[in-house]
Amino acid sequence: MAAASANNREAQDRLRRYQARQTVHESKIARRKRDNLIAVLAIVVVGALAATAQIVYFTAGPGTPEPVASASPTPTPSAVAAPDPALSESRTWTGTMTLNGGLELGYELDGAAAPQAVASFVTLAQQGFFDGLACHRLTTAGIFVLQCGDPNGDGTGGPDYRFGPIENAPLDNIYTTGVIAMARQSGDGASMGSQFFIVYDNSPIPADAAGGYTVMGRVTSGLDALITDIVSAGVDGGGTDGPPAVPAVLTGITIQ
Repeated sequence: MAAASANNREAQDRLRRYQARQTVHESKIARRKRDNLIAVLAIVVVGALAATAQIVYFTAGPGTPEPVASASPTPTPSAVAAPDPALSESRTWTGTMTLNGGLELGYELDGAAAPQAVASFVTLAQQGFFDGLACHRLTTAGIFVLQCGDPNGDGTGGPDYRFGPIENAPLDNIYTTGVIAMARQSGDGASMGSQFFIVYDNSPIPADAAGGYTVMGRVTSGLDALITDIVSAGVDGGGTDGPPAVPAVLTGITIQ
């Protein structure tokens, strides 16, 4: 009897130990499933926030003299007049933007569709204003643009004037591959200056209270090289919005 009772107790002990191990095992599995679910949800949320941030950055705006840059106070209107829209001659202008001394982008500007923007760009280009300026912003999620033309190199600069209103903005808010458009401050259609952005892939940029963004022209050649040499390297620091990892400096602009 004593032996049988001892065997029974031992069997019960083994059962309890087994059940305890099973409970621990099941708890670990449940914890792993929960952790995996949390990780997946975190990735989805981060991705959604990144895409949303790109759109908000263009539409909500940081309050800079030009559209898509770092935060600074809204500038007071300048007494310097913008170039006369008549200088655009309501014609197509063609030329080449050279980046880093060798990457050439052929482009054309539509002086009939965006006379004020084209008159400003032509005037600044002929004065050598853009020479040596770095393209300070690359976006790689939600909106796909390379932004250039800021003498401060941080999105806050421009010439001594600002102009408007918005010209030739797409009605569907889609900025197609190759488009060259003017950057501006959110909600202010008269805040354009020298900053412009090149769209390297179709980008939805919703209009704000002031409207859309002035499309003044498009890249006609060299966009593939731009993507290969600069865009494909991504943003400095590994984010989706900031200075390009490979510096993109405007070393020359011809126009005729």
